[in-house]
Amino acid sequence: MRTNTVIDSPYGPLTLVAQDGALAGIYMDRQRHLPPQESFGEPDPAAFGPVIDQLTRYFAGELRHFDLPMFLQGTDFQRSVWELLLEIPYGETATYGELAQRLGNPSAARAVGLANGKNPISIIVPCHRVIGSTGNLTGYGGGLAKKRQLLDFERGTGQLTAW
Repeated sequence: MRTNTVIDSPYGPLTLVAQDGALAGIYMDRQRHLPPQESFGEPDPAAFGPVIDQLTRYFAGELRHFDLPMFLQGTDFQRSVWELLLEIPYGETATYGELAQRLGNPSAARAVGLANGKNPISIIVPCHRVIGSTGNLTGYGGGLAKKRQLLDFERGTGQLTAW
């Protein structure tokens, strides 16, 4: 059973989606790869208390590691990339090539980038922490300005502002 709610954040509205009680999606307005609205299930704000609490603490700068049950639906390769994203420490970055290397397939940087872009649980599964090999920001479903803002926020060099 899928449920959803929309919350306000310093990052703009976020749609939260759960599958059988586990977080299955966090989507920003106008996000690339946004699933159809009808796939989000029935509205049920009460189902998201711990998620909302942890996101609120994250946006307040009080939480650096999320502890929530998640339902990551994707291919085996996508899920392996998303699991690596969870290992990138708060305020740090990794390159697509580094992640491909850690997967044991150094030539898979492009595939890692594609999987990263399909991450259904933005912010909590920190796809914003992945950068290009030159250190430049590349691709982000919510847009590069949001990616920069999240990275600056985590590094303590910027604040989150509504979009």
